[in-house]
Amino acid sequence: MTNDNIQQPVFRRFLRYLREYKLAFGAAIVGMIGYSALDALVFSQLKPLIDESLVKGDYDYLRMAAYFVVPLFVLRGFFNFLGSYTLSWIAAQVVMNFRQQLFNQFMHLPVSYHDRESAGRMISKVIYDTEQVTNAAGKALLTLVREGALVLGLLAVMFYYSWELSLIFILIGPVVALIVTVVSRRFRIVSRSIQQSMGTLTSTVEQVIKGHKVVLMFGGQKLEDARFAERNNYNRQQNMKLIVSRILSESSIQIIASIALAVVLYISSLENMLDQLTAGIFTTVVLCMTMLLKPLKQLTTVNSEFQRGMAACASVFEVLDELPEVDTGNKQLDRAKGNIRFEHVTFAYPGKTREALKDISFEIPAGKTLALVGRSGSGKSTISSLLTRFYQVEKGEILLDGINLNDIRLKDLRRQFALVSQHVTLFNDSIANNIAYGMDGKASHEQIMEAARIAHVLEFVEQLPEGLDTEIGENGLMLSGGQRQRIAIARAILRDAPILILDEATSALDTESERLIQDALEQLQQNRTSLVVAHRLSTIENADHILVIDQGRIVEQGNHQSLLAQDGAYAQLHKLQFKDGQGLS
Repeated sequence: MTNDNIQQPVFRRFLRYLREYKLAFGAAIVGMIGYSALDALVFSQLKPLIDESLVKGDYDYLRMAAYFVVPLFVLRGFFNFLGSYTLSWIAAQVVMNFRQQLFNQFMHLPVSYHDRESAGRMISKVIYDTEQVTNAAGKALLTLVREGALVLGLLAVMFYYSWELSLIFILIGPVVALIVTVVSRRFRIVSRSIQQSMGTLTSTVEQVIKGHKVVLMFGGQKLEDARFAERNNYNRQQNMKLIVSRILSESSIQIIASIALAVVLYISSLENMLDQLTAGIFTTVVLCMTMLLKPLKQLTTVNSEFQRGMAACASVFEVLDELPEVDTGNKQLDRAKGNIRFEHVTFAYPGKTREALKDISFEIPAGKTLALVGRSGSGKSTISSLLTRFYQVEKGEILLDGINLNDIRLKDLRRQFALVSQHVTLFNDSIANNIAYGMDGKASHEQIMEAARIAHVLEFVEQLPEGLDTEIGENGLMLSGGQRQRIAIARAILRDAPILILDEATSALDTESERLIQDALEQLQQNRTSLVVAHRLSTIENADHILVIDQGRIVEQGNHQSLLAQDGAYAQLHKLQFKDGQGLS
């Protein structure tokens, strides 16, 4: 499929966003055409002004023209404001809608999409690509309609006074159209490269900012500087390609137009043409042809903006066309009892051939605690991801209170879980709002305080100037790892879900904090089904059942004492950990 074939549906789809603003768009069209029509009207009056007033000496027409100059330019200014402001307003609305749709889409796309796409590229689409749409919806359409109307108006004036001379200018139309077509194709290709390079640039900056401490610690400044310089230079090169294409197309069209003007001047000097031409006609036609050079240049220039906008639209539509997270469930579930059963579950991550889980079967009775232990990458966290349906099970099934997870509505399903992970995510907001995140304003101040007390958050909050209302910065960077973990646990306590997932929840805590948190977690686990991914074996000794996972399979299971007695994989992990006095990595 050619670029033109791809571009047409993109443009038609883009126009659907403009249909919502038909009234405003109509006003913009009136303003732009009115602006150009007045310019064409002024040029059309040059012939009688010259022939009647200056040549024949009838100065009444000149005096009458003087009375109309100011009102005409006032009206011209009104049309200019009407067209420019209205179209800018439409462009701002369209871009706002684009950004809102993209943001909403990113939140509803499956986890697998976020796994394969960098955050920098996604941010670039929301910020940079939509900005290019502004140019297409605003500046490009403004120039296209206003300058296009001016070209048609000037041509109409020229043909009215001398169709013979004007015909010469029309003959260059196909050549101009050919140049625009060729250049448009070039603009689209380069514009896509610019958008991709902007995504790479944004991603590079994001990685360095997030990993700033690692860069400093390992002396990676020179490496990152060189990496950014290479990508930054590539972006510059692509922009220069666009500029060169635009300059060459502008120059080519103006040279062709100048050739047409030269031919007109030559033909005007012929005897048979001199008999037909008056000073007014000649001046009007030549001046109109000269004035055509500027709108033709702008129409070529705006073509590059328009093509960048269409390339950006295509980039945005690619994301909007991604299938959102599939919700196959139709069963409502208010509050689960908490019985969980895996039956012969096999799973591989999207795009991977290696299976993360292989024929896994186990059951967690309601209110009991199941612990998962094993080496890093053995599949422990995958089990919790499947429980919350971040990924779809390929083989086998997972049951909650005897109901297949795929049959439960996603919103209802995820409401049954409270997750505390080793990777704590906090928002640039107050501590209180982070604890109450997702509660839709239903949590009272007293409930937030109680959750903070149980999770030992109040112990460090009391030392902060604004207490629970303290802003904690992006992802809680103003807090220690242990403090951030306690806020996450307070959030889980407040959620009061029947099932608790602790994915190495105490991994970021020092010994003192862990002791405090362990008490809070034990209180939190009461009367709840708990799935604990263990980091330190000391935290799961009281678990009702323990599964030892290795390379996606269950190799051992039982309680703490029975597994030690087997003297197998669990016992080896236990000896290794307590011999070194360190947590299992």
